[in-house]
Amino acid sequence: MIYITGDCHGEFAKIQRFCRAMKTTREDTMIILGDAGINISNGLRDLRKKQMLVQLPITLFCIHGNHEMRPTRVVKVDQWGGRTDRKAYRLKDWHGGRVYVESAFPSILFARDGEVYDLDGTATLVIGGAYSPDKPMRLARGWPWYSDEQPDGRIRRRVEDAIRERQGKVDAVLTHTIPARYIPALHLRPWPGVDQSTEHWLDRVEDSLQYQKWYAGHFHVDVTIGKLEIMMDHVEPFMGDRKES
Repeated sequence: MIYITGDCHGEFAKIQRFCRAMKTTREDTMIILGDAGINISNGLRDLRKKQMLVQLPITLFCIHGNHEMRPTRVVKVDQWGGRTDRKAYRLKDWHGGRVYVESAFPSILFARDGEVYDLDGTATLVIGGAYSPDKPMRLARGWPWYSDEQPDGRIRRRVEDAIRERQGKVDAVLTHTIPARYIPALHLRPWPGVDQSTEHWLDRVEDSLQYQKWYAGHFHVDVTIGKLEIMMDHVEPFMGDRKES
């Protein structure tokens, strides 16, 4: 089975409870729609978290968020939390695409933006990243902030190339943030100075696609707007009954 949920921010109790209740195995997959909170400081705390998560009876498939390092920036950490000069993640083939994985933690996977994965027969495009509205606070308090949190031009081109190669047809889309056109429906308080360039680009991405379902996280709500489902606490089967239609 493939399941899906929203942001975790380093707290995995909902996934632990779900695994116990559903009696999952490593053959099952849990999609996390960004901000898993696994790679925050690239130190001992992250290492301990991974050592705990790799014991769970499920495979984690994580989309890149805006409160975590990109896997390409993470280096290996020794048992005392010291950083080495070796890259932690490598790319490997997985379900028709490529994912980032650490050899010590083979059940914790990170999607590569712009890949189209075959998830149980569902052609699934992944686009991670978002702007952090809390950037000023994090910088003021010395908390981690990542300058490459949003998809850059290279990632955008990879996404657009993947869409062209498939003639604009996928079954599902997994993102962290959402197309800008859906933000007013959430009745959100405006954040001064928030860069919504990624969301406006996703408007254009959506215009170029034919799809059945779009999943996203980031906004800390559980709500459905047409074919878009924004997730936070809820856990459900990926695509649900849409596979039957």
